[in-house]
Amino acid sequence: MAEINLLNFYPKTDRPIDERGKMITEEVRAIARQYGREFFDGDRMYGYGGYRYDGRWVPIVKRIAEHYRLAGDAAILDVGCAKGFMLHDFRGLMPGATLAGLDVSDYAIEHAMPSVRDCLTVGCASELPYPDKSFDLVLSINTVHNLPADRCRKALREIMRVTRGAAFVTVDAWRTEQERQRLLKWILTAHTYMSTEAWKTFFAQGGYTGDYYWFIA
Repeated sequence: MAEINLLNFYPKTDRPIDERGKMITEEVRAIARQYGREFFDGDRMYGYGGYRYDGRWVPIVKRIAEHYRLAGDAAILDVGCAKGFMLHDFRGLMPGATLAGLDVSDYAIEHAMPSVRDCLTVGCASELPYPDKSFDLVLSINTVHNLPADRCRKALREIMRVTRGAAFVTVDAWRTEQERQRLLKWILTAHTYMSTEAWKTFFAQGGYTGDYYWFIA
């Protein structure tokens, strides 16, 4: 288990945290947590404000493949795949790979990239519909924290069950009180969020032995 930032090539943007913090209500969060059109392609207040492919995952999947020394025919699972953008770029980099993606959103799967739609499944991270040790690498970017703590812990166990060894997750977290306050203003969908040190304890207690990093607002 190692803390490593494999998303360091992901474009950085200025987040209107204070502005968003004033707009978010429990009603807004409830709409976002439906993971429908409003979350992906509706108003920015409810989520992405338009979730469209722009190639930003290309350098990231290259870094991930190199870090884990993935063979050209590796089996890769993306838990929380949304519209399959990352898997699409894995297919471009590794056309011989076996790819699978799972997301709770019917909307996202219906509007997924045509190149990978046939390998995407609607489902929940806490109940992965795959046999033990099915994948060389399991990824879950900003997903498991959307579950309540007990199901989040179960999702992490499921990730370890279906991987042959390599796993990487990112979760909402903070290192300082200032980062905690910023995160509380920003989050829409997360149910489980805590300090980085608390997450490390959570991982260890739940039997998660993969790699990890943080979403810091």
